[in-house]
Amino acid sequence: MSHQRTIFITQFDEERLRELIRDAQLSEYRNSNYIKALNAELDRAESVTSREVPPDVVTMNSKILLVDMETGEEEIFTLVFPQDADILTDKVSVLAPIGTVVLGYRVGDIIEWQVPEGRNKWLLKEILYQPESSGDFDL
Repeated sequence: MSHQRTIFITQFDEERLRELIRDAQLSEYRNSNYIKALNAELDRAESVTSREVPPDVVTMNSKILLVDMETGEEEIFTLVFPQDADILTDKVSVLAPIGTVVLGYRVGDIIEWQVPEGRNKWLLKEILYQPESSGDFDL
């Protein structure tokens, strides 16, 4: 990941994600790097109410548009909880490497993460849908 930035998370999402981490500690995922990465992100996030979260921040169930900084390729997906993940409908789990990384980022941020081939760099170009800014506070 790139420079340390302030990330925002809604209190509602934080509660559900911490519960997900607690459940994972009781499963075969307890030593997962994804769980550790998600926990680290939550620990440094600024927790705000659903009504206070800025509209340009990636929250759970946000649909986002990323642009590959090298190729210009665009990627659209919705960030979801693991049980809702479905690659056929472009729903990516928060426990997937890109899912953990994008949580809390803002439009205009550069997102970097390590992949087997090297480092990927993506621009968070747009949030196509964010539940909180749409008034959907219980998603």
